[in-house]
Amino acid sequence: MEDERRREIGLFRYALIRPALEPGLSKAERGRLVRALSEVEHLGPDGRLVRVGRSTLDDWIRAYRQGGFEALVPKPRVVVPRTPAGVLDLAFRLKRERPERTAAQVHQIMLAAGERPPTVRALQTHLARAGLNVRADGRSPHKVYGRFEASVRNELWTGDGLHGPVLAGSTARRAVLLAFIDDHSRLLVGWRWGTGEDVFRLEAALRSGLMARGVPKAILVDRGSAFVSSQLLRACAVLGVKLIHASPRAATTKGKIERYFRTVRDQFLVEIDDGIELVELNRLFSAWLEVVYHRRVNTETGQTPLERFDSAGAPRLPTPALLREAFLWSQERTVTKTATVSLHGNRYEIDPALAGRKVELIFDPFDLTRIEVRYQHRPMGVAVPLVIGRRTHPQAERELPPPPTGTGIDYLKLLAEQRDAEIAGHRIDYSSLAEPDGDGDGDGDGDGDGDGDGEDRDINQQDEEGQ
Repeated sequence: MEDERRREIGLFRYALIRPALEPGLSKAERGRLVRALSEVEHLGPDGRLVRVGRSTLDDWIRAYRQGGFEALVPKPRVVVPRTPAGVLDLAFRLKRERPERTAAQVHQIMLAAGERPPTVRALQTHLARAGLNVRADGRSPHKVYGRFEASVRNELWTGDGLHGPVLAGSTARRAVLLAFIDDHSRLLVGWRWGTGEDVFRLEAALRSGLMARGVPKAILVDRGSAFVSSQLLRACAVLGVKLIHASPRAATTKGKIERYFRTVRDQFLVEIDDGIELVELNRLFSAWLEVVYHRRVNTETGQTPLERFDSAGAPRLPTPALLREAFLWSQERTVTKTATVSLHGNRYEIDPALAGRKVELIFDPFDLTRIEVRYQHRPMGVAVPLVIGRRTHPQAERELPPPPTGTGIDYLKLLAEQRDAEIAGHRIDYSSLAEPDGDGDGDGDGDGDGDGDGEDRDINQQDEEGQ
């Protein structure tokens, strides 16, 4: 982990000085660029905003020119032990003699033997470095986790995926729920049932949460492919969100989302059969979420998730322009001598002044006909399409809605109708469900006007199909 941390710092330094390493820059141009970099804040490797001085940037540039990328990676600390080698050797032998001995016990034995051991904390460090911080059975001691809860809403969101029922038209493809939960209120801030656990469905779930619930300070996720993608990292950087990846062996750090998924299995998925359409699954889940889960008192907080989240007032929402910028994708390309670039089989013409330069192409993965060009983080216009063979990113497969199906009357569908009615501003008369003709007006046409022509029903049906 220490090696990985040092390489992340090296990557941060390289990304910062990379524009100043362009061979075609003059001294004056490079100086202006370095000064500009030193005057603004940058998102550091630990997720915090940092400011880097001009002299430090110059040092990093010189180090890279002399030793390449490895010269930017911090060197590990080399600490010469101040404890005599004989004392450490005795401590190691005492630990190997009885592995169940703790560092404190080893410390006490050495004192009783007339030795002058280091402090217990220092002894723990030495035993760990020697690989002796194990239990009697040879395994590392369990880490003790305390109870954690964010102090305010939108301080921390936790995201994860849950596999659900088999979808209609397939014998193996299961629906996947990608969701984010607010650690303080237990409110499900963003979610989406999709056909896979990829970056597109993940961004759709996160974007819906940002639009409705505001921007969190930090997001905690695991190290799945969608959660470590450069696209998610770029979105968090644009929004100023700290992205935290949980250790694979520290699943308890995501305890709240795991507990929520257990609730989903026990109270929602138990009512769902395999072969359900994806659109219907999303509709039913939305109803259960808003009618049941968000309005039920949480045993830990003593409040409903909705009450606890809304108690701080309306959240501050990001602007549409900021959201669009956050969820654009970017790739670097080197401009040819003819001032063209290629992207996923398409060819574009850009400013001739950028010939031979490495530029950043900013685009919507669902629309490759419009490409924004940036050079050294500065906008350089829009690329002109020359050859368009593909209009969407190769991985961007839209989930087409299935044909409409008939609705039955069961628990989850009743919740869905109740939720739909609340959104529309009126309540459903559930007593009408018991009438022989299904509409409660006795005329058999379903429109409630008694003329038997069913005109209102047809209009409503057209409205629903139009939606």
